[in-house]
Amino acid sequence: MLLGSVKKLQVEDYLMVVAMFTDTVLMVGMSIISQTSSNLIDPSEHVILDAGEIRTREYGSKWVLVVEQMQIVTIWLMKYCLLLMYNRLTMSLSQNLAVKFVAAYVTAGFVIMEILYLGVWCRPFNQYWAVPPKNTQCSAATNHLITNAVINITSDIMIILIPMPIFLKSQLPLKRKAVLIGVFALGAFTILSAILNKFYSFNEPFGSNWTFWYIRESSTAIITANLPYIWTLLRRIFKLGSFSGSTYGKSTNNPSKAYRSNFTNHRSVVRSQVRAEHNLHQVDSEEEINATYALPLKIYAKHEIQITSEDAGPEDRRGPVGCIPDELMSHSKDSIRTDDVETNSERSAAGVVKVYHGV
Repeated sequence: MLLGSVKKLQVEDYLMVVAMFTDTVLMVGMSIISQTSSNLIDPSEHVILDAGEIRTREYGSKWVLVVEQMQIVTIWLMKYCLLLMYNRLTMSLSQNLAVKFVAAYVTAGFVIMEILYLGVWCRPFNQYWAVPPKNTQCSAATNHLITNAVINITSDIMIILIPMPIFLKSQLPLKRKAVLIGVFALGAFTILSAILNKFYSFNEPFGSNWTFWYIRESSTAIITANLPYIWTLLRRIFKLGSFSGSTYGKSTNNPSKAYRSNFTNHRSVVRSQVRAEHNLHQVDSEEEINATYALPLKIYAKHEIQITSEDAGPEDRRGPVGCIPDELMSHSKDSIRTDDVETNSERSAAGVVKVYHGV
């Protein structure tokens, strides 16, 4: 809607589409798990493992495996969406190094966790749905849950801490900060959900509480990751004010105000051509996280003029000694100055001045 064409979608948009699919499968799988037994058998239950019971538990165990993978993929896609957004917003800031470090940590953690889960903790792989399994790691998956909890929670904390220094130094009004605090609170709730789903997985492995917190974690993560992207859309629908203090649909004559938000439509900061082509509101397109210092961004161009001097020969002397000859030629082009709000650049063509002076 904002970009005007599917061809102009960014990487995050495609990741969100994939996350929609994985989260849908997660929801369906959770519904099946809640009504189907798995190979995690409660010792207090006297279960008769006949052929029908084994088939049912194998089916449920396979869905446990699918749900676990879909939950992991959904959560990690949301991490990458936030990191890609942070990478654009901190392109010229020191925090960009932290973004790259966290991205490397998230990627390495995902690879290590998947290798351990799919190839180490439970061997052979088909023991994940064997009834009964030969190894408790194939049913309770204790080692995997610990690994997942450590990598997932620590990376979430890192991600939520990246914008904190800029947020604390920002000069936004209290009401605007309250909105951002709400976004951070959603991120904190995602971390809380990750903690609680592992808590119930360890303490009530045969109960259903862990399934609820799995869903809450993935759903809250999706909402948190999408809020920065849909803020401009919400402003258009509900006529909300921007973080620079203006109302949607009104323009501003103060260019510095256009840079005081670290929240609205961060995409156009690095894609100014999209802003121009689709006539996005100036405040929407220019608000970014670099605005902590409330200074408009400008591009300055430096041009140098080279002047060469040559001694005049006898054929060039057509006037009295010491006088400037009529053939004195100065070739230069008029300088052009533009006071564009965004660039405020000065452009001048380089020229060459040839001076003849007699001996």
